[in-house]
Amino acid sequence: MTAINAPRDKYNAVWIIFFILGLGTLLPWNFFMTATMYFTSRLKDTATDLSSNETTNVTSASGDTRSVLESKFNNVMTLCAMVPLLIFTCLNSFIHQRIPQTLRICGSLAVIFVVFLLTAILVKVDVAPMPFFTLTMIKIICINSFGAILQGSLFGLAGILPASYTTPIMSGQGLAGAFAAFSMICALASGSALQDSAFGYFIIACVVILLAIMSYFVLPRMEFFQYYMESNRSRPSGDEENKMDLLKQEGAEKRPVVSLVEEEVKPGVSVVNIFKQIWVMALSVCFIFTITIGTFPAVTVEVKSVVAQGGSWETYFIPVSCFLLFNLMDWAGRSLTAVCMWPGKDSVWLPVLVGLRIVFVPLFMLCNVQPRRFLPVLFAHDAWYIIFMIFFSFSNGYLASLCMCFGPKKVAPHEAETAGAIMAFFLSLGLALGAGISFAFRAMV
Repeated sequence: MTAINAPRDKYNAVWIIFFILGLGTLLPWNFFMTATMYFTSRLKDTATDLSSNETTNVTSASGDTRSVLESKFNNVMTLCAMVPLLIFTCLNSFIHQRIPQTLRICGSLAVIFVVFLLTAILVKVDVAPMPFFTLTMIKIICINSFGAILQGSLFGLAGILPASYTTPIMSGQGLAGAFAAFSMICALASGSALQDSAFGYFIIACVVILLAIMSYFVLPRMEFFQYYMESNRSRPSGDEENKMDLLKQEGAEKRPVVSLVEEEVKPGVSVVNIFKQIWVMALSVCFIFTITIGTFPAVTVEVKSVVAQGGSWETYFIPVSCFLLFNLMDWAGRSLTAVCMWPGKDSVWLPVLVGLRIVFVPLFMLCNVQPRRFLPVLFAHDAWYIIFMIFFSFSNGYLASLCMCFGPKKVAPHEAETAGAIMAFFLSLGLALGAGISFAFRAMV
């Protein structure tokens, strides 16, 4: 079977399903991060909890009146998110051949759905700060552990299809961030109570996860998807075809030959050999997200507006210019790969363009980041910050999507799923490295 004989993706149904699955992968977590103010508000000291030193210690020396749990929430959340994400993405690169695809994808979605349903219920339940903090961190670990398996499995599955079918996953993930940022701005504009906004976030996340589960169950019914799955199972590699020819030439008896052929045609997959073929793409996507997460939001969120001091623009400057603009342009970059895939998978320009993104680190550091100790402000005006953010976010989405599309296409068809899982691991590695290096980038300012 060849791609020439492949059926059409009627109504782009498979493309849309992968878009929904990509949306379901990151929208829940984006809503979780958007509700950070709600979580920290639940960790404030209460009169009934004064006996607990762990929740009532105040960093009076610095004038910070927050409880210890409140002040450490973001740091611990990042740790509980990135470490499981990296570990389970790595595990998925090896276990995906042993655990059925349906169990990995549907099982992960089901667990994430239960976690968000529990989170929505807890909005209406009064819980003491320490148990609430512990429960929240356990939920974050669960979301990112199963989210890693889900993401790796989806990229592996998309690797079996034509290269353009990785784009809807990346595009869906990009839209998830934009939708969450837009929701945050709407909540600010409406003046909704934190609890009401958070409850809405979690219910919407549950609906999207249910939609993703239903979409996945429809996927195997699509003729286009069936064709590529069957093609992936039945197509032997070049070495295997040679072995089959040799076996046919031998004058052995029929039964032994059949058993030998059955034994030999099972494709062997080596993670090390696959990495040798895709290492440029893998390291490129890792570098992209290291630079992105190292800068955004640790440095970019600290930039202050010089245009509207004390006005409404000051309130909306970071939500609009940082979070919404980043996610919209990132989504645009990811989506552009559906119609344009330049430079090609073997072009030297791709890793060069990836490497050039390091220039955004000093550019953002030299914006009006406050407070600052070491570097001067060279780009004080808001316009400079917005221009940098447009190119920064668009290049992140476009180049990362290209790498994720090209990685599985640099290996044999039966190795594409493993290649996709490896690419997902290096994406997660970039996120983890970026989270770690962000502290150094911010300290340098």
